[in-house]
Amino acid sequence: PAGWEEPGQTPEFDEFTVVLRGVLRVETRSGTLSVRAGQAVIVSRGEWVRYSSPEPEGAEYVAVCLPAFSPETVHRDS
Repeated sequence: PAGWEEPGQTPEFDEFTVVLRGVLRVETRSGTLSVRAGQAVIVSRGEWVRYSSPEPEGAEYVAVCLPAFSPETVHRDS
């Protein structure tokens, strides 16, 4: 949804994200990316990241985590 932001995280998995619609903001320690429809981003395990959808239309995307996502290995900021 528009204005959505999740807590930062330092996962134990690689995350491959493809944006299908809208804009996904991806913040890392080295900077911020605006990933648009048709674009992709790869975040490596052990790298701090925070995802959000700042635009009014929100964002629709597919994320693949290797190894698979689990609440025990995502290490979200508290």
